[in-house]
Amino acid sequence: MIRKPAVAGLFYDNNPEDLKKTIEWCFNHELGPGKIPKLGKKSKDLIDEINSHDKKIYGSIIPHAGYIYSGPIAAHTYYELVETGFPETFIILCPNHTGLGSEISIYSEGAWDTPLGRVVIDESFANTMISKSDIITSDSSAHLKEHSCEVHLPFLQYFSNDFKIVPIVMGMQDIETSTNLANVIVETANELNTSISIIGSTDLTHYKPREIAQKQDNLIMDAIAKMDEFALLRYIDEIGITMCGYGTTVATIKASRAFGAKSGKILKYATSGDISGDFSSVVGYCSAIFQ
Repeated sequence: MIRKPAVAGLFYDNNPEDLKKTIEWCFNHELGPGKIPKLGKKSKDLIDEINSHDKKIYGSIIPHAGYIYSGPIAAHTYYELVETGFPETFIILCPNHTGLGSEISIYSEGAWDTPLGRVVIDESFANTMISKSDIITSDSSAHLKEHSCEVHLPFLQYFSNDFKIVPIVMGMQDIETSTNLANVIVETANELNTSISIIGSTDLTHYKPREIAQKQDNLIMDAIAKMDEFALLRYIDEIGITMCGYGTTVATIKASRAFGAKSGKILKYATSGDISGDFSSVVGYCSAIFQ
């Protein structure tokens, strides 16, 4: 099974050389890190050392809009992931924008293509997860047109194609589902002794004036920094914050904590208005890591 790109030419460039230039633009942008990172040693070569190292990134939060809007903000997390060194496998948790698929849909076999090449699915990891939970299923339908996993791959491939992925779409994002998913990720990684890093794919407040979006997003980022998933869900419920990947964030926090993360760190926040100049209706973007 080869999953072909669904949003190449829409969310990012279809031409490989143009795509590389856009990724470089994201890193060098005034809202980006300001420079391009260099790939550190791979975690699979240093599993014991990396797992005990203070700089290990157990999980991260990365936005998934078109590169022209969220790319510079997303580049802050990619910068840290690249400098720290890639794990064997990235577990990419995504919200479901299409309505297709099951409660938790894993793309469990084959590979994904992008303009920068092919990324192989970690089939052993995916199938072990499926065997451990009644609500996790092998379901490619949720992934066929979903952009919130795909957009992360070219950023990683710019530096290396020597990693695997487990793409997971969350149709349900409640606390029980998120907890189940986090537990299964941790159990599987420990059983298989696989070095992983989790990407929680999400944008923050959608289509509000910038002043309102920033106020709401500050609450979400405070919860992320404190690794307080219950506060995050309370803000979502009580204020009605339109964060699309709250469940992916909760699962990332829970799994990262179980692996040993002690704190969250907000790397960068901005809105689509900071790029477009239109502040009347913005989407908030945040890059964060858990160490």
